[in-house]
Amino acid sequence: MKLKFTSLLIFLLMGLTAFAQQTGTIRGTVRDALTQHELQKITVKIVGTAMNTQTEESGEYSFGNVPVGRLELEISGVGYTKQLVKELLLASNKELVVDIFLEPSITDLEEVQVTAASPNLSGAKTSVQAITVEQVMRFPATFFDPARLAFSFPGVANTNDQANNMSIRGNNPRGLQWRLEGMEIVNPNHLANAGTFSDQATVNGGGTNMLSAQMLGNMNFLTGAFPAEYGNALSGVMDMRLRKGNNQEFEHTAQVGLIGVDLASEGPLNKEKGSSYLINYRYSFTGLLGLMGVTFGGEDIRFQDLAVNLSFPSEKIGDITVFGMGGKNSNEFAFDDEEGTGPLEEKDLYNINYNSKMGAAGITHSKNLNPSLLWRNALVYSGLRNERSQFVAPDPLSSFYLPPDYDVTNTSKLSFSTIFMRRLASGGRLKSGAYITRTADSLSIYNGLSEGQFDSWLIQPFLQFSGKLGSKVLFDLGAHQMNYFLTNTSTIEPRASLSFVLGVSSQLAAAYGRHSQLLDNWIYASNQSLKLTLSDHYVLSFDKRIGEKSNFRAEAYYQSIHSDLASVDFQYLTGMNLRGYADPMTLNNGAKGRTYGLELNYNRYLDNGFFLLANATVYKSESIGLGGTYFNSRYDGNYITNFTVGKEWSFSKERVFGTNLRLVYLGGFNDYAIDQAASETQMTTVFDYNQPLTVENDDYFRSDLRIYLKRSKAKLNRMWSIDIQNLTNQQNVAYRYYDAFQGKVLTKYQLGMIPMLNYRWEF
Repeated sequence: MKLKFTSLLIFLLMGLTAFAQQTGTIRGTVRDALTQHELQKITVKIVGTAMNTQTEESGEYSFGNVPVGRLELEISGVGYTKQLVKELLLASNKELVVDIFLEPSITDLEEVQVTAASPNLSGAKTSVQAITVEQVMRFPATFFDPARLAFSFPGVANTNDQANNMSIRGNNPRGLQWRLEGMEIVNPNHLANAGTFSDQATVNGGGTNMLSAQMLGNMNFLTGAFPAEYGNALSGVMDMRLRKGNNQEFEHTAQVGLIGVDLASEGPLNKEKGSSYLINYRYSFTGLLGLMGVTFGGEDIRFQDLAVNLSFPSEKIGDITVFGMGGKNSNEFAFDDEEGTGPLEEKDLYNINYNSKMGAAGITHSKNLNPSLLWRNALVYSGLRNERSQFVAPDPLSSFYLPPDYDVTNTSKLSFSTIFMRRLASGGRLKSGAYITRTADSLSIYNGLSEGQFDSWLIQPFLQFSGKLGSKVLFDLGAHQMNYFLTNTSTIEPRASLSFVLGVSSQLAAAYGRHSQLLDNWIYASNQSLKLTLSDHYVLSFDKRIGEKSNFRAEAYYQSIHSDLASVDFQYLTGMNLRGYADPMTLNNGAKGRTYGLELNYNRYLDNGFFLLANATVYKSESIGLGGTYFNSRYDGNYITNFTVGKEWSFSKERVFGTNLRLVYLGGFNDYAIDQAASETQMTTVFDYNQPLTVENDDYFRSDLRIYLKRSKAKLNRMWSIDIQNLTNQQNVAYRYYDAFQGKVLTKYQLGMIPMLNYRWEF
């Protein structure tokens, strides 16, 4: 009798558990990776279950009543490489929309492409990383910024903890290009002055990305030998695409943490036509504290941003998206003598106000003219204004210091692109098009010491052909042209790659590309006859898939830099070693540089609750001025090592606990020595550019930890998380400067331990 009662009780409990189990919906569209034409009769399976289906004529697939939690999709079809998509997470009250892009199979082997949810839309065979929002949300201390996630990749070094400026393969951070919806835009980061020497704004980085992770979709990060489509970049490209809102259900997200308050909403505009909206607003936590009169050592830091993406699909005229983003930020410093000690360093004698605003808006159009031909167009405007003032605070000790300083820079780009992508009957691919950009720049820095206004055109046509040699070799041949009318400069940049299929799980590839980049506006203010900086990239890559969970890649690279900037007054001052912000000086062409190294990367995708990303880079970055021999550049750290590991425990399908750890160890960067005698005379920092960079910073070490708890209910998902940046409170050198108040050279250190608490609702 007791046994029967126990069996009945267990049966009832199992029934209640099954009844309470949360489920969700997975759907999406399967397309050709090049033409984005919808593919029908493609089989889609949920790995580890009996659930499978085939895509309809529209390329769409759908699964209902799928148990929530981690899952994988397997996609296969005749003539296409089988794809296994990992690291997917289904929540109970949100639809998981996963669009798949398949590549045609080039061999008769049973190939399997193992990926995360973000496809390689660049077409690059080497030096490319696909970034997913799920990774941005899971990796420790990213602050939900894809640029900070990139610091976990091989060959990428953060130049300062306070910002997302990145040195890629020993290059100056100025060499990076930001893209949105396939178009180059101005710097899309808040607080471009974060962590810089003298609070000057940098060109390509800042405290955090203005686009919340809630808005982002597919992202590709390229680090060398870019395909022909990409121009005006020397070191890397962060290619961001906006996510389309859910066109069937209304969904909302609220997030509160030390980054700020983040609110997002999405849903259908017209369910029958499939149109949708996605909107996000964010206000910084430090800004909220500032409204209450709370500052950080006298600094009042604020930012806010708004972004929207509207999608209007149409079979007749093609898919149209309309998007916009904008943000403003400020950093105001006024010495707060709470302890009554008086000023302790030079900065305490000044009031420094930094204000910036950035915006971008555009429209994109894509239309399949036939199943093998895609036509894509875009019109995008982006603009940025940085304004900085520095003046002596009322204090009798400051009467002999430097006069007030006021800097302002404006830059904007109005760009149009038209691109055709065609899959040929022979199996080859043809991509051609052009980017036409109207640039407008104006500046006045250091009280007018450097000033000017530059309006001009940049036209970039390109052509790329891809084909097969036999059944195991794929090649790409192309060219990109840069035509900059301000300086009457034109370049022709050949691009090529060759990949060999060594087996079902191995590939060997080689790539070459010549690349060029425009100079910063403050540089053209001193000399408008300067040529573009040129760079030749060579990459050799070996890729090995290990089962269906892991991947190993080894890449050797060499980069030769021509017509780099050189100082007419100092032999050892070159473009590779500029600090990345305005510094009035007379510059010319004539310097050279080179970077070369080896990257080893092992990636174990999140599987059974465990993931691992480990890589090591050994490299050299060298420069040569107008004479002499090569010397170590500012960003020659010799080695970069990253180790990121994480584990999730599922107490039930509705409750997941996870912890992730990242360890990074970098060789110290270099700097010029400070001429103390000259600094004392001029009462400001004067570097000795008459000798190489003789100051070598200590090696950099940092550990980051992330702990999170996810709970999934029928109508609400919640996640608690805490990120601790610099868990061991390591002191890493930021820079050195001459402090006129103390009369000596001081060392500034990067951020210590910072805990970042965050709470997220999805409903």
